[in-house]
Amino acid sequence: MREYIVQKGDTLHRVASAFKLSADTLIADNPWAATQPYLICGQLLYIRPSTDRKYVIQPGENARQIAKQFGVELDELRLANSGLAEHNFVEGKIIIIPEDHRDQIVRLRGEYSYEDLMEDLKALVHRFPFIEIGSIGTSVMGKDIPYIRIGQGTRKIHANASVHANEWLTTPCLLRFIEQYARGIDGAEGRDAEQLHDEWRKPTGNPWVYGGSPQDLMEHTSLWGVPMVNPDGVELVQQGVLPTHPLYHELRKWNEGRADFRGWKANIRGVDLNDQFPAYWEEEVRRRGKTGPSRRDYAGPAPLSEPESKALADLTEREQFDMVLSIHSQGQEIYWNYRDLEPKESRDWALQLAAATGYRAVKLGGSDAGYKDWFIQRFGKPGFTVEVGLGVNPLPMRDYEDIAAEVGMLMATVLSW
Repeated sequence: MREYIVQKGDTLHRVASAFKLSADTLIADNPWAATQPYLICGQLLYIRPSTDRKYVIQPGENARQIAKQFGVELDELRLANSGLAEHNFVEGKIIIIPEDHRDQIVRLRGEYSYEDLMEDLKALVHRFPFIEIGSIGTSVMGKDIPYIRIGQGTRKIHANASVHANEWLTTPCLLRFIEQYARGIDGAEGRDAEQLHDEWRKPTGNPWVYGGSPQDLMEHTSLWGVPMVNPDGVELVQQGVLPTHPLYHELRKWNEGRADFRGWKANIRGVDLNDQFPAYWEEEVRRRGKTGPSRRDYAGPAPLSEPESKALADLTEREQFDMVLSIHSQGQEIYWNYRDLEPKESRDWALQLAAATGYRAVKLGGSDAGYKDWFIQRFGKPGFTVEVGLGVNPLPMRDYEDIAAEVGMLMATVLSW
C-alpha cells in the first residue's frame, strides 16, 4: 500500500476516483473514514494498488473487436497496454481495459465540485469556440457564478441547476447535455444529411441522439445555462466546514449542531435561494415559519437579499427569456403552473416534457417565491421546475448516467419547441 495525505477539497469519492478505486475499497482499507462525515486535511490514507479492469483474450479476437465490445476507442486500448499490436494479440494474454471516456469533458471524478465546473467550462469553450462563457455575478464568498451560452437565435431558453446545495448532481447533468449539444453542432458542420446519418450510427460517432438537427436548433435558439447557482452551498455540502471558515460557528448553529452538512439546501448564509423571489414572498415566509438562517426553508430578510438569487433575477430581466427551467432533485416531477398566471400552452408543454422523460406533470399549489413562480408572474411565459431522480438528496452518484440521460431528453424537447 502507498500513503496519501488528504489535501483541501478531497473527499472519499474524489480520492477513490483519482486512484481508480471504489469508495468502499478505500473505506475498507481506512475504516476510520466511515466514522467521520468528511476527510480532514493532513489525514493519512492507505491506498492499495489500482484494480484496473482486465480481460483475457479469447480465441480469434483482435484489438478492434475487444475495443468495440467494451465501447472504448482503439487508441485508448493500445495506450493502456504498452506495446500492444495486432501481431502479439494472442489467446490467453491478459490486457487492461481502459475507462470509456471517449474524449468526454463532463464526467464525475467523485462529487462534482465548483472547481470541476470551472475546469470543464474552460475545456468546453476551448474545444467548441462557438460557446460563450461568463459570470452573472458572485456568491456570498466571492465565487463567480458562471453562465454558458450556445446559439444566437431569437428564441431564448434558460436552464439553471444547483439552486439547492445538496442537489449538486443536477450540475453535471445539465452540463453533460450542453456538451452533447456542442458536439452535435460541431459534428454537423460541413457534412450532408447522408454523411451525418452514417456518422451518427457509429458507436463512437456524434453523441447527439435526440433527433433533428442540433445545428438548426442553434440557429433558431439561444440556450443560456447557469449550471451552479449556489457554489458556496455546494462546497459546504461536499466538504463540510473547518474552524478556519469565517462563518464556522454560525453554520454549525444553523445546522443544529450537525457536523454533516449533506442535508443543507441553503446558501452559505442559511437562506433558501428558491424562496427568495418576489412572488408572494411574504406568504411563503408565513407558510415556512422560519425566522432566521437555517439549513433549509428560510426565505431571507427580504426578496432577492442574496447575491446568488439577485444575479439570477438580473440575468432574467436583462435577457427576457422565452422559457425557463429550474432543475432540482428529487421526485421525477415537472411543476408548470403558478396561481393560474401561466400561459395556456404551459400545461401542454409539461405533458410533452413528461412524455419525453417519463416524469409526471404536476399542477402544484401552496408554494410561492420560487424562481419559476416569479418568472411566470413577472413575464407571463412558460416556466418549469423539474425534480429529477428519486431518493434522498444528495442523490447517489451511481444514478448520474440515468439522470443525465433524462435531463438530456428534457432539454432536447425544450430546444425543439
